[in-house]
Amino acid sequence: MPESTESTVTLHVVASLDGFIARKDNSISWLDSPDSVYENGVTDDNSAEVLQSIDCYVLGSRTYEHALELGWPYGDTPTVVVTSRKLPSTRKSVQFYSGDLTKLVKETLTPHYRNIWLVGGANLCQSFLKLGLADEIRLMIAPVTLGTGLHLFGDSLAEQRWQLKNVVGYRNGFVELAYRRQ
Repeated sequence: MPESTESTVTLHVVASLDGFIARKDNSISWLDSPDSVYENGVTDDNSAEVLQSIDCYVLGSRTYEHALELGWPYGDTPTVVVTSRKLPSTRKSVQFYSGDLTKLVKETLTPHYRNIWLVGGANLCQSFLKLGLADEIRLMIAPVTLGTGLHLFGDSLAEQRWQLKNVVGYRNGFVELAYRRQ
């Protein structure tokens, strides 16, 4: 693991226009787009550069299962799956964790990784935000409304202020908002 002096934990998630990250049945097929999500549109971005700079991913168990179904988009990048369930271990780069999230971030991740991305699910993202463990939020908004489903932020978070870093529009109608904790 590369040593680092300062780490950033980025919460990255895709949500519908009305703030849902999955349907009630946890399906995410609404994310399917006929175009590449990362095809530049209104503005240019540095998506490829950002993705290459990620040192470690953190996933919830359902996100892990969806990633396995979709063909594992995380390559050989070290990945920690936060779960209390027994899940199949299909890659050497994946480890499973159950326990205190602050300890995970402060003692296991940030001493070894500089650019850590939390990519779901909703409960894990909400926990990271409640505990003040997310330094950035990169929210990709999909051009769809679901009406009901699993809310990204829920109703249990305290008010927090975030500073806008960047906005990127894509040809397929997706928009990414990047915020940094104030």
